[in-house]
Amino acid sequence: MNLLKALAAVGSMTLMSRILGFVRDTLVARIFGAGIYTDAFFIAFKIPNLLRRLFAEGAFSQAFVPVLAEYKNQRGHDATKILVDHVATLLFLVLVAVTLLGIVAAPAVVYLSAPGFVADSGKFTMTVDMLRVIFPYILLISLVSLAGGILNTYSRFSVPAFTPVLLNLSFIIGALFFAKYFNPPIMVLAWAVVVGGVLQLAFQLPYLKKIDLIPKFSFNSQDPGVWRILRLMGPAVFGVSIAQISLLINTIFASFLATGSVSWLYYADRLMEFPTGMLGVALGTILLPSLSKSYADKADGEYSLLMDWGLRLTFLLALPSAVALAVLAVPLVCALFHYGAFTQHDVWMTREALMAYSLGLLGLILVKVLAPGFYARQNIKTPVKIAIFTLVATQLMNLAFIWKLHHAGLALAIGLGACLNAALLYYNLRLAGIYRPRPGWLIFMLKLGAALVAMALVLSWLAGNNEAWLNFGTREKLLRLIMLVVAGAGAYFASLWMLGFRIKDFMKRTVT
Repeated sequence: MNLLKALAAVGSMTLMSRILGFVRDTLVARIFGAGIYTDAFFIAFKIPNLLRRLFAEGAFSQAFVPVLAEYKNQRGHDATKILVDHVATLLFLVLVAVTLLGIVAAPAVVYLSAPGFVADSGKFTMTVDMLRVIFPYILLISLVSLAGGILNTYSRFSVPAFTPVLLNLSFIIGALFFAKYFNPPIMVLAWAVVVGGVLQLAFQLPYLKKIDLIPKFSFNSQDPGVWRILRLMGPAVFGVSIAQISLLINTIFASFLATGSVSWLYYADRLMEFPTGMLGVALGTILLPSLSKSYADKADGEYSLLMDWGLRLTFLLALPSAVALAVLAVPLVCALFHYGAFTQHDVWMTREALMAYSLGLLGLILVKVLAPGFYARQNIKTPVKIAIFTLVATQLMNLAFIWKLHHAGLALAIGLGACLNAALLYYNLRLAGIYRPRPGWLIFMLKLGAALVAMALVLSWLAGNNEAWLNFGTREKLLRLIMLVVAGAGAYFASLWMLGFRIKDFMKRTVT
């Protein structure tokens, strides 16, 4: 399997999802703006997402995929099928209980996650109502993540990468055609979340059937494979929860700031998720099964080479993304969100958060590439220890930054915390001898720096005055933004080509 081709496939599916995600967010911004109702929805949607990352995409995937890869490579299909059945049954039962508990305890959950909403009874009640509608999404999307982990282990990367498209389509169709049937209209977004979860799960089932791994209900509390996954999940849940606790604390801080702060952070975060998903999530998705296979086969040299390949691609693509987000903050926010109820003030506030986030983009993506270096070896404890230290450091930065920078200070703390996390992960990989850098990194970084300067100069010159973007029409904003993206990418990759970079140099890392 050619990993660069796999990355391109996952990245292209993620690109489609992110484009539709921006269409979704543009519609939400245009129709609902940034105020009491959007704050309520974003908090209600954030809570099941937190649990999804905790139980599904986070701890569960980190524990499940390495063990599944071991069963697939060493024990054969029948043993793998039994493991999938037992794991899926246990996951389903646990998530049904979590979902029911969440629906009943919704007021307490909102009180704990956004205590600043208590002072506004209308906002608090709306958030509770939305949360009760959305909470079944945790059950649906966790099963989607289970299916995605199986398909990724069998190198069907494109299918799980495409499924988020269905959630975005559910949002878009709901906002455009069904909002008028709800009171208040924004409640349609809560129902769109649930419909999207159903569509995502249904989409993956035929692909599981092709590899004969559709789970069947089969409860066995004595399965040693299940217990291995549970033992790995223990520290993994703790480690992932540290990151989610950090995000939750940020939400608590934001709930006490000016109305709109939660929404400004959300829209800036959505822009950050574009490169994070396109590169960080995509690389982590394909690296974890490949690293797990190399570890199971005791191929230490190949393991280190995979890590080096992933890190070089990260720097090659993450650094220009960070520079572009900072330089084009106003053009991006104006072109994508400055419509309808989304005001000029919202543009400047979202821009502040986006520029703060951009400083930590490299760290956010590196964490997603470095952490699989430990997870694939079934070492969860080291990332957990690092996550605890990072949590403390991030909250200290929150306290230091929020007084002067307000909501942008929260974004800056997250970004800098991610950079600290990545640095500690890298240090421990080197210390343990897991990763040994290949020669040529200094020259690589010097050439990369020259290309980044060329790109930044071109973007700054072509972007022009930020104030002008506030007055451009919709068509002109979009056309100008497309021109900027094409020109910036052209300048960057042309510079790399003149400095000797070639695509074939990044196609050598393959795992069969």
